[in-house]
Order: sequence, then structure tokens, then C-alpha cells
Amino acid sequence: MAYDDSSASGQNEPWIRWFCGLKGHEMFCEVERSYIEDGFNLYGLRACVANFSDCLDLILDRIGPDDSDDSHLTQSACTLYGLIHARYIITSHGLDAMYNKYANKDFGTCPLTQCYGQPVLPVGLKDEMGSDTVKIFCPKCLCVYHPPPIRFKSHHSALDDLGNASVDGASFGTTFPHLFLMTFNNLVPDALSPESAYVPRVFGFRVHQSAKQRYELSGANYAASANARTSRRTSVAVMAAAAAAVAESTGTHGNGFKTA
Repeated sequence: MAYDDSSASGQNEPWIRWFCGLKGHEMFCEVERSYIEDGFNLYGLRACVANFSDCLDLILDRIGPDDSDDSHLTQSACTLYGLIHARYIITSHGLDAMYNKYANKDFGTCPLTQCYGQPVLPVGLKDEMGSDTVKIFCPKCLCVYHPPPIRFKSHHSALDDLGNASVDGASFGTTFPHLFLMTFNNLVPDALSPESAYVPRVFGFRVHQSAKQRYELSGANYAASANARTSRRTSVAVMAAAAAAVAESTGTHGNGFKTA
């Protein structure tokens, strides 16, 4: 996700609050300053972003957004904050911060009808930045979904589809939702019962399993027929092209007479 320096310039709010207040960043919590200032918590991150020291100074408000004309510095700082955030939310303080957001349904609810608005948790499918965007995990149906896109006005264009769909999944990591539910096991909902599964019906009657087999068979037959038609058309086209090539090489027209 590209971040605009101009949205932060001239504002007195801390950088972390600005970042978490961006549209589409509702899933982020504010990492405690003391956590970021402890070098032990940042071990190994220096090699992950360019200008590590400058990014850290920007995050901790040691320098302002106007102190640098490098537009890549803000982007790198956002990447660094995401990596720090992934570590922070699996600490006791971070889990508590995410608990409040979960209770407020800041992460959204499950799109599956049978889950009846079950709150979800953010999850990354990879722990490496740039691999995939953030997803949402439902503890009731145990499924992972794409978060709904958030549309909003940008400074440079009309409505842009940004929001959660462009937040990197590594900012939350693969561990968080499962550790969260292990820590707050009272929040683990009852699993979906087999009776809650959707049952296809036609005029009130359940669709028999054999109908599905017929659907699959008819679909396979249609695909085979389409492939055969395509193959025949290809063969005709190849034969026509070959005949045209022969006619051109021998100097004859389609009637068999040679050209002058």
C-alpha cells in the first residue's frame, strides 16, 4: 500500500496514531512506545527495511514527516511498523489491546450466514512481508476469508479500493489469532453443527445426491463436446492454411490454374 506523506504533514498527532487512524487500518493497534524503544524487541528487523534508523526515528517522532523529502522513508517506516506490530500483538499487552478491538468487532464479522455475525480475527497466511494481504479468520466455522474492501476518497483520484485489501498479512502474522483464542479461551465459540449446513432445495424438496452426480456428468460431457468442436475447428484451419501455402508456392489459384 502506498502512503501519502502529505496526509501526515502539518499534524501534531504522533506518527503511530496517524498510521493507525488511516482508513483501512482499523485492524492495527497502537504499539506502546516503550516496546519499540527496547532494542531487544526489534532484533533482526534492521535487515528487513532500508534506512532502519531513520524509519525508527520517524515512528518515534524523533523526526517529523517534513524533515525528509524521501517519499520512500514513510513507506519503509510503515513496513517496519507492521513488522513490529506483528511481534507486539502476541505479547500480553498486545493481546489485551487486540482483545478490546475484538470485543468492539473492529475486525469485522464472519460473512458466513450460519455464523450469525461471529466476530473474526486478522491473520496472515505468511510471516514474510510482500507475500500476501491480511485475511480474517472465523473461530466458529474455522475458515479464512478476504476482508471486505473499503472504498474511500483519496487526495489524488476518485474512489480507490484500498483499505484492508492492501494491508500486508505479515503485519499480523500466522500465530496471532490462534494464540489469542488460546489466551482468551472463554471467547472460543461453539463449532458449527452439521444441522446448520445449507441444504439446497427445489420447490421445498431436498436435492438428491444423485442430481449432483448428473450435474457433474453433464458438465464433463459438455466440456468434452466443446473440446471436440474446438479440435475440429483447429484441424480445418490448419488444413486451410496448408492448402493456401501450397497454392502460393506452386503459383496456382484455388481452381488449379497457374498464374501468369
